[in-house]
Formats: sequence, structure tokens, C-alpha cells
Amino acid sequence: MFEEIIKSTKVSQFKEWLSSEKSFVIIGHIGPDGDAVGSSLGLWHLLQSLGKKAQVVMPNSFPNFLEWMPGSEHIVFFDSDKAAATQFINNADVICLLDFNTLSRIGDMGEVVEQAKAKKVMVDHHLDPDDNCDITISYSQIASTSELIFRLIYQLGYVDKISKEGAECIYTGMMTDTGSFTYNSNHKDIYTIISMLLEKGIDKDSIYRKVNHTYSESRLKLMGHILSKMKVYPTHTALLTLTAKEQENFNYIKGDSEGFVNIPLSVKGMVCSCFLREETEPVMIKVSLRSVGTFPCNKMAAEFFNGGGHLNASGGEFFGTMEEAIEQFEKAIEKYKPLLLEKE
Repeated sequence: MFEEIIKSTKVSQFKEWLSSEKSFVIIGHIGPDGDAVGSSLGLWHLLQSLGKKAQVVMPNSFPNFLEWMPGSEHIVFFDSDKAAATQFINNADVICLLDFNTLSRIGDMGEVVEQAKAKKVMVDHHLDPDDNCDITISYSQIASTSELIFRLIYQLGYVDKISKEGAECIYTGMMTDTGSFTYNSNHKDIYTIISMLLEKGIDKDSIYRKVNHTYSESRLKLMGHILSKMKVYPTHTALLTLTAKEQENFNYIKGDSEGFVNIPLSVKGMVCSCFLREETEPVMIKVSLRSVGTFPCNKMAAEFFNGGGHLNASGGEFFGTMEEAIEQFEKAIEKYKPLLLEKE
């Protein structure tokens, strides 16, 4: 059907846990996106079908355009219910860490997870995973963790156990982490997996609408404001910024700026787009980078913004003012100028 990339020894070990252990906790990263939520709920639905006691715990909440996902109402959030989240983690036989490569990506919850006595498995697609789990399933060439979860389920021999609801979650994660299959999505296996998910009865068009066509009026106004002050550089790069004050002025809610970083890439000849968003808890600048072709925005993110990711979709953080973050980005595009101008 497609290449089975996960090592058989790791699949066998996890299958043994599925047989011997009863209580599973699934954890995603801070600021959970579609892939973190989709992969977590996809695995949660599988564990439910196998008769396991399973609980998804997230460090904090996710955007409201993901609230429709089946099972999302059962997720516990560490920031709002620390006692319950900690109890679930401490009582787990197995902890599944999905869509992040280091415990620092789950904030204060990382210490609780580190001290937990449970067996641990990491399933992720980011570079340089920590070596702190009993099983590490990490493949940076894979477009999404949700795809990896499907591959794991397939190699376990449990595709028949995937429910329609689980398939919807897995598809959502795959879709959102590839910009609706517009980047990091050229491998044929992705579409083989989609066809298998469609066989479960999912409506991919409806999923697209639920994720992308449920925004508020204030989001559209915010988008117009941000685009009106977009800065374009001669190096075929664009910069969008959003301050905390602007968020207040436009009644910003989590997820309102989702996808903004992709918009400048619709300009002819644009190679790289950067979106800087000011956050107050903790105080920092959240960095999103997107590119087209072979420009490695993941290397830019790693070198200048303590981040990383994929060739065409990456992110990072900057601890300083917005003005300093802009200066840092301008240093980055100067450093990468030869690559940005490569095809002129």
C-alpha cells in the first residue's frame, strides 16, 4: 500500500504496551494547533476502540475553529485544571507525547511528565527530538504528526479499528499542517492515506469549511489591517506584524491570525513570508515563517528565532520587543539574501 517507515521493533514494543497496559495519557504542545489536536484525538479514538482508559491533556486551549472535532470536549487543560491534569499524568501507565520534540514545548507540564513513572512514547515530525522516551517515533520528512499516527495504526494492523470520528481528526491534522495540502504535501503516500480515510466516511469538504470558514467578523477586519501595513523587501520577502495593542483593538481571540503568514506568498515572485505576533503570557514574539520552492525557512527559524520546523513551514520565538524582532528578521534576510535572490 505504502512504505512502512516506522521501525518494526518500535511498532512491536508499542503493540505490547497496548496489550499489557490499561491507562494512557496523550499530550500535545503549548498552543495546540490542528495537527496536535488531530493526532491526539485520532490516537484517543483508537485507544477507546481497543477498550483502553485514555485521556488527552493539553498545556492550554486551542482555537475555537477546532472545537467541532469529535472528542475535543473531553480534553483536560493543564493551565485551567492543573490538579486533574497532574492526576491523569501521574496515574497513567503510558504517556504519549505527540507533535513536539522536547519537554520545553509543554511548559510547566514538562516537569510533571518528566517525573511521571509511566512508560513514554514520542510521535513527532520535528528535527532533533529529545532522548527521554522509551520509544521515539520521529520522522522529519513526514508532513504531519497526524500522518505518523495513521502510519503507526496501519503498521499495528488496526486500520479496521479507526472510526469515522478518529478519521476526521487524523484528516484535520494532516490538512492543517500542510496548509490544506499546499506545502510539504507532494508525497504520494499522503493521498493514499487520504483515500483510506475517505473510506471511513469522512467528508473532507465539510472538514475544510469547519476549519477555514468559521471565523469572526473581527478576524476579517484584523486581516485587512495587518495586510495594509505589510512590508515587502527587495529580497522577495514579506513581513506581517501584530502587536498586543492591535489584538486588543480587534477583539482578538486565539486562532484569529491562523493562516495570515501564508497570504503574502500569493504575491508573484514572493519567496518567504514572516509573521510576528506579540504575546503577553509569556512575554515574547511568536514567529511564523513560510516559504516556497527550496528556500529553507526552517534553517532561518533555527538560526535566528530559536525554532525550526520544515523546509517551507517553520516557527520560533523571540524574547524582546517587536522592534527588536523586526531587526532580527531583517538580519536574517540579509544573511539569506543569496538564496532569496537565487532565481532572479
